[in-house]
Order: sequence, then structure tokens, then C-alpha cells
Amino acid sequence: MTIPVVLASTSPSRLRLLVKAGIRPIVRPSFVDEPAVIQHFAEHTETTADTIPAKTRVLVLSLSKASAVAQAMQADEAAIRSASGERIVFGCRDESGKAHRTADDPLQKSMRQTPGLAGLKHGPLVIGCDSMFEFNGHVYGKPHNASTARERLLAMRGKRGTLWTGHTVIDLATGRREHLASSAEVIFGNYSKQDIDRYIATKEPLEVAGSFTLEGIGGAFIDSVIGDPHGVIGLSLSTLRSLTSRLRYEWTDLWNTVDSSAHEANGNGEFIHQPGDGWIDCSCGHRHWGLNGAAGMLLARRDEATGKVTDVLLQHRAEWSAEGGTWGIPGGALADGENPLEGALRESFEEANITAQDVDIVGTHVEDHGNWAYTTVFAFEKPGHAVTARINDGESLSVEWVPFSDVGKCRLLSYFGQNWPGFAERLSRLSARV
Repeated sequence: MTIPVVLASTSPSRLRLLVKAGIRPIVRPSFVDEPAVIQHFAEHTETTADTIPAKTRVLVLSLSKASAVAQAMQADEAAIRSASGERIVFGCRDESGKAHRTADDPLQKSMRQTPGLAGLKHGPLVIGCDSMFEFNGHVYGKPHNASTARERLLAMRGKRGTLWTGHTVIDLATGRREHLASSAEVIFGNYSKQDIDRYIATKEPLEVAGSFTLEGIGGAFIDSVIGDPHGVIGLSLSTLRSLTSRLRYEWTDLWNTVDSSAHEANGNGEFIHQPGDGWIDCSCGHRHWGLNGAAGMLLARRDEATGKVTDVLLQHRAEWSAEGGTWGIPGGALADGENPLEGALRESFEEANITAQDVDIVGTHVEDHGNWAYTTVFAFEKPGHAVTARINDGESLSVEWVPFSDVGKCRLLSYFGQNWPGFAERLSRLSARV
């Protein structure tokens, strides 16, 4: 039995630790407002944000991050349960470029056949973490700027402090949660001011707790660590193993790869962020992105009075991406264990800030190539709700509501462009029916 793991963090260090330990997690950023969480906690415990101990802070934030992602996944599940419409399947395009319709099924029937992560009786396990450095009675998070990092690094040289890391694990199948904090004493070397300036110039210390890393460029400036070194990097493997045991899982139940290096980079040496990212040689003769297939969300906005489609939310793709500079729908590769609706909801939030509670899913279009498929999820903005388009990652130049009549005037991603006339017609029909 393999239990899927969801990491509520975009930290490369935490991800690398899990991958090297045999676990390839699905990555779902929490986007938690950390200062607001700490302030809220202070107000409800009749204290002040400045006096909350480091151990408490990291536990509160780890719980907040894990909970935010767990709630988002539950919202995805609710949106999928209430989905309506049909799943229409098309086979590979023939030599003339025409795709032939091969199947029509009620969408809910197909979801029962592929329940995805929401259908599991055990897991997924959502992991939230937060780290802070305690030095001379003060709690330090990320410095964010060079002057703060310089001040801290000057004060810490030749001295020692404690790195605290909070861990929360939530079992989505049962709702049970456990949390613990790890700590380790970090002893710094007597580095020079020139070392500090050059280290800051690398920008590494600006976005890490305490302004230093053990596993990176700054590792040479640390003389020793007393305690769990993994916790200093951002995630204590032994602490996580204790938490999974409390939830009645074996640590080895989480293993989903025995050769972690094989999943660390793709052919271009770029880090793979999700289990399922990668190119596949398709039976149609082309290479496609997504080892498990891919999915995206075609989200439309309607006029409140007439119900007619007025706008479509599109992603202006980053130049470095495939067919960079074109317009398409937010989406991407399906992670291991996800069904197409789960993948489309996750990817559309990460790329365009589309939240499950703000949309009604009304059908899908599947281009099935046999060993690979792309699913376009049709959805409408819920009445009384408003999706605020926003870039949440680096895969977009912009995300915008484009007038329905202007979509065809854009430079569209080739697959989306080929299908847009049919998609537009179906959106209009669905809008009239809904």
C-alpha cells in the first residue's frame, strides 16, 4: 500500500529531502499570510505577536499551512461531486487534422470509475512545515532583504542559536492530524565581513529562515549542528516518521520511488516539481507533457441577466514554456493518483488563482491518444462569485479575462486554437442549458 503525500510548501529544500527519502509528494502551495496567522493567534491567546515563542510559532504556522491545503483539496472534492454534464471523448486526429468523436458519458459516471485522490480510504497525507531561528532571545524568520540579512549574519558569527521547525500531518481520509516541532543547535564559524557580503550577493540567505542554509552555499560557514540536521534544512524526517506512526501508518507506506535520482530532473536538467511531470512519447507520434496525461480548465463568465458567455479566463504562457507567448487555458500534467478534474482544479489555482468554491463544472472534452490524454474541463463562474485572475507561479506572463468574441483573435496555443471553434459553440450551448 502506497499512501500519497501532499507537501504544502514550495521549498526546494523540503522537496529534495522527501525525494531523496523515497517520497515524491504532490506540491500544493498554501499561500498562507504568515504575519496574519501569528497576529490572529496572538489575539486569541491574549498575548502579543512579538512574545510568542519560536516553538509555538512554527507549530501554529505548520498547522495553518497544512490546514489551508487540506481545505482546498476538500473544496476540490465538493466541486467534483457537484459537477454535471457530459464527458465527450475524441480520438487522435487523422491526417486531415480532424478528430473523431468516440464516446459520450455522463461526467459523474466517469468520476465514479476514476475517483482519484478523493476516493482513497487512506490518505493523502498533507504535510505542512515552518522554520524559524531563535538567537539571543529573538525569533528570526526570512530576512527578505540584504540589510537585515547582513545585520543578522554579523551578529551570529562565532555564536550559536536554535533552529526550530514545526511539522503538521493531516490525513485527509479521516481528518486526523498530528503535529510536532524539532530543534537543533547551530554553531556558526568566525567568517569575515567580506564573506558576508559575497554570501548576500548570491541572494541565498534572503529567503531562508535565520539567513543561512546548511545544505547550500552557506553550509561552509556553519561549524557544527547539535540535533537533527534535516530539521535545519527545513523538514525533520525522523519527526515526520513519528507523526505518520501516530496516524497509524508505516513510514515505508509513503515510499513511491526507490530511485529518487531518476525523478529529480528531466532531460533538460530542470527540477521536476510533481510526480507525473515529464515528457511521454505518444502513440500519435508526438511528445506530450504529463506522464499520467494532462488537464486544464476552460472557465467562462456569464452575463447575470441573459446567461450568455461574456468572457473566458486565459493564460498568457511564459516565453520559456512550450509554444511560449501563446494564449491557452491554465492547466498541466496530472500528478500520480489524480483524476483529470482534480488535476485541472489544482493546476488552474496554481497558475490563475481559480478556486474550486467559485466554479461550477459543467462538462469535459477529452482528446484520447491511447497512452496519453488531455482533458479540457468546462466550467462557469458561480452566480454571485467572482474569480480574481492572478499569477500564482512563474508559468504565465499574465492571466486575464478575455472577451468571448476576442478569444479567436489571440495567438492561441495550437491545441487550444484547433479546438476553440468547437469549444466556443459548446460553451454557448451549455450556457443556454444551465
